[in-house]
Amino acid sequence: MADLQKIWQQAYDIVPAQLERVKEVKCAATAFNTNIDAVVKISGKRLSKLAKSVSLSFEDLQNKKTRLQTPRDVVRGIIKCFTLGIAEEWLCEDKKIYEWMRDNLRYDRLQMGGQAGIVANVLAVLGVQKVCAHTNSHPRLQAEQFLNMPNLLAVDEQGIPCCACALNRQNDEPLVHWIIEFDAGDVFEFGDGEYVCPKANRFIATYDTANIELKINDGFLQYLNRNGFDYLILSGYHNLTAGRGGLERIAATIPLINEWKRLCPKGIIHLELASTQDKAVRLAILRDLAPLVHSVGMNDREALDALEVLNPQMFAALIKKDLHAADLWQILLELKAKIHTPRMQLHFYGMYLTLQDKNFAITPEAEKRGMMLAATVAASKAGLGNIEKSENLLWAQGQEIGQRAVDNLQNLADFLHNPEFVVSGLTTYENMDLIAVPTILVDKPKTLVGMGDTISSVSLVGAR
Repeated sequence: MADLQKIWQQAYDIVPAQLERVKEVKCAATAFNTNIDAVVKISGKRLSKLAKSVSLSFEDLQNKKTRLQTPRDVVRGIIKCFTLGIAEEWLCEDKKIYEWMRDNLRYDRLQMGGQAGIVANVLAVLGVQKVCAHTNSHPRLQAEQFLNMPNLLAVDEQGIPCCACALNRQNDEPLVHWIIEFDAGDVFEFGDGEYVCPKANRFIATYDTANIELKINDGFLQYLNRNGFDYLILSGYHNLTAGRGGLERIAATIPLINEWKRLCPKGIIHLELASTQDKAVRLAILRDLAPLVHSVGMNDREALDALEVLNPQMFAALIKKDLHAADLWQILLELKAKIHTPRMQLHFYGMYLTLQDKNFAITPEAEKRGMMLAATVAASKAGLGNIEKSENLLWAQGQEIGQRAVDNLQNLADFLHNPEFVVSGLTTYENMDLIAVPTILVDKPKTLVGMGDTISSVSLVGAR
């Protein structure tokens, strides 16, 4: 196994040259959700105090609802993600609960939030010649979360672009989301029991009057229709709810996607799923939107969520299992068959998998290079806490490929009865290309916010 780690270590030697190739990309755009993240690291000890402060009971923990309607719901959501080591995002529509979070959770720092904003910063620092970010709200506080880079743009409501960090729509209300992070191995005491967090992750509590309704900046549409794109990264649908017109908002964007495809026939449109709690919205995203785009990205939890609404029987058989790479491969294969998206990527701890049609615009070899670049950039982000400077991007270059990562790949190669796959990461399956890479693992990440968005966008845009 040590030899296998060395083989992949050498394969990663191409990453610096691959990063240089990103500068060939002329234009990328990101939409629709940009906001401000208020990040706070919560300890098991503090979580125990919060549970006591809201008089949380064991009965409360049996509540399956994922809406933030009381302070108890906020604490309940954190506990769920802490004890399971998973990431979820729950929505709050009550300003009083927002005020409770502001006064009781507080934050350690502010940073860029929302897939569109996070990806825009990442692609700009990677060297894409021009990156245009969609914003629903762009006051000074939001502008300060954009990197001060001349290639990073936002547009006003008339479609006029300017440097994103300089645009100040003074009458806009800041949109703030709480990112509550926790560490693997930390202990939460509740009642007479102790619960150990199995994996570092986060719980997101969202109060956002614009993005939860997927409001769209007309100026951004004007700009995109005039200028086109090489890549368009879409997300933000996960904030919608059926009760607030979410299904109608999804339907309203279908003509936009079709028009973008007509105007930019060579452009690639990617949809990032994210944690979507409303099942009706989740199904509409997968059934109505995903088949229209060229590429879909998700993590292991989001893949399971997708399976829940597309194949409930398979979901029920897998939900209680400790999923290995072979299980996740079968989920990916099933989702690809149900959705028919040309390219689909699943990223999970220690491994990335991409399954794409044979005639996809990006070759398997280029995909592999992009995925290794993404793994390096993601590890750098985890290790340093940010990749806001170009010199931070390759901080993880040369670090050891994780043992668990190699084990994942071996598990999948054994399942496929393909010993060569564990070395190359490339194979074909039923007239599709499968690409897999084991990743660099960071034991104690400083942040996990935006990790999936970074992986998906860099894998795609970096595949040159």
